[in-house]
Amino acid sequence: MEIEGVSHSTILSVISEIGPGGFKKFPTSKQFVSWARLAPNNKISGGKVLSSKIPKGSNRLKIALRQAANAIGNLKDTHLSDFFRRVAYRKGRQAAVSATARKLGVIIWTMVTKKVPYSPPKEYLFLDQKRKLKMASRIKKNIAKFDLKPEDIGFGNSLNISIDF
Repeated sequence: MEIEGVSHSTILSVISEIGPGGFKKFPTSKQFVSWARLAPNNKISGGKVLSSKIPKGSNRLKIALRQAANAIGNLKDTHLSDFFRRVAYRKGRQAAVSATARKLGVIIWTMVTKKVPYSPPKEYLFLDQKRKLKMASRIKKNIAKFDLKPEDIGFGNSLNISIDF
């Protein structure tokens, strides 16, 4: 119940459809969401993606996860609702429901098989923050590569590179 948008009925549907020990049948989360008909069926020929639509077919698990994803789309200021809005802005609400349902399936599989609680990320790294982190790591690699000393670069006694946001 820690996942926002997931209700008692969703959990009951998942457990009744797959069973408590049924998650062990799937070695990876990709196989689980593919079995649930939530993963795109990528048709590739010659390295070119011909189609990447979700395969037809429905089951109670897919319906339950899609309904939970639709409920997540109506929430505000949560990790999954932000994901839902980003996808909906680019591809529409139907695609966002499918993508969020798939993400829910992966989260549930991870929680059950690895026995870890759900912990949504608190903050996102935006593009300029990612660039700063990459630049700092590149500078550190170059300093190590060229075997430079702090005095050679113009720093004082110690080299302490840190990035504050």
